[in-house]
Amino acid sequence: MPTELVPIPSVVLDRLTRLGVDVAQVLRQAGILPSRFQPPRAKLTVAEFFAFWRALEQVSARPDVGVRMGTEALPHQFDVASLAALHSANLGEALRKFSRYKRVVCSEQVSIDVTRREARVSFHWLHVEETLPLRLVDATFSSLVALARRGTGQPVPPLRLELARSRADEALLRQHFGCKIRFDAPVDLLVFEEAALALPFITHNAELLETMLPGLEAALTESLSSTSVADDLRALLGRQMSGERPSVDKAAQEMRMSPRTLQRRLQQLGTSYQSVLDQVRHDTSRRLLENTQLDTGEVAFLLGFEELNSFTRAFHGWEGVAPNAWRKSRRGQPST
Repeated sequence: MPTELVPIPSVVLDRLTRLGVDVAQVLRQAGILPSRFQPPRAKLTVAEFFAFWRALEQVSARPDVGVRMGTEALPHQFDVASLAALHSANLGEALRKFSRYKRVVCSEQVSIDVTRREARVSFHWLHVEETLPLRLVDATFSSLVALARRGTGQPVPPLRLELARSRADEALLRQHFGCKIRFDAPVDLLVFEEAALALPFITHNAELLETMLPGLEAALTESLSSTSVADDLRALLGRQMSGERPSVDKAAQEMRMSPRTLQRRLQQLGTSYQSVLDQVRHDTSRRLLENTQLDTGEVAFLLGFEELNSFTRAFHGWEGVAPNAWRKSRRGQPST
């Protein structure tokens, strides 16, 4: 994982304590010293950040800890991407600004795809191959919904929430988000109706935005200079692991370059389109096999394989075992 730092409000430990979480045990299990959470913000490496959320998931018996953590943040605890979003003119502009400036905060890419009268929001962490902690996903989506509700002054229920995990805590999530929940999804998605994007923000502050944006744009330029075309391709392909047939031509078009240019720039980085695709398929297959109830045929389809046998051969090459055997081993079952 990269060594860049992820800022976290230092009050997060107090909030966890109020929720009845054994914070000391969480930090011990994550291998993080309490002194790392110094005001006004803690700064953890990406590895520490994921270890923290993984430990929280294991230590806390509360299934709502993620949504509570995402909902209870106050504006003065927001990161710059959230502040820029909060002071936007409407929900659509807020989502665009949040997506654009989140990369200034950490190596998390936010994508907004508006199609078929829906606005689909997804998150992708660069350089992170492991499965995202479930409570981190809950907190991420919960915080964005809370921001939308704070900005508009309205409930703003999402159209639906799609989760790449097995069915669990459905009633809790449905009550919190106020929408349908789809489990065993290929990727985690928060979906709003396209019409909701026009909802005005009562927190709109054009003057403050005018002051903020030049600094954010400069920071964004500096941040993007360290992001390679392979990182961008990896994020793009990750979003397309939903049954689409991967194509270098389509990927190049999405990245606004010719297929030849894309291949050349990847070659300069010592990789190729096929290598990046294989990595994304490998990471996605592990996540779906471990966290969902999708059978191997469905996983193969979502990854864009034409046949189950092709996926089985590819997975065996990655892991040394067949997909079902790997799934059983991860779930502590004997591989018959």
